[in-house]
Amino acid sequence: MDISVTIDFAALARELGLPEPQLRSTVELLDEGNTVPFITRYRKDRTGGLDEEQIRRVQDVVTRQ
Repeated sequence: MDISVTIDFAALARELGLPEPQLRSTVELLDEGNTVPFITRYRKDRTGGLDEEQIRRVQDVVTRQ
């Protein structure tokens, strides 16, 4: 079963206090199955250098939607 969720990236970026492009890239990386530690260490170029805590907050907010 394919479940599709629409995310309001602008509202989410405001809620988390993060730039929208960084937020979008982080959600894409999480959707691809990457772990938070992997993203933190090896995908700084795509997240704009978000730290592990910020990425976990993104993950928590997105998974509760």
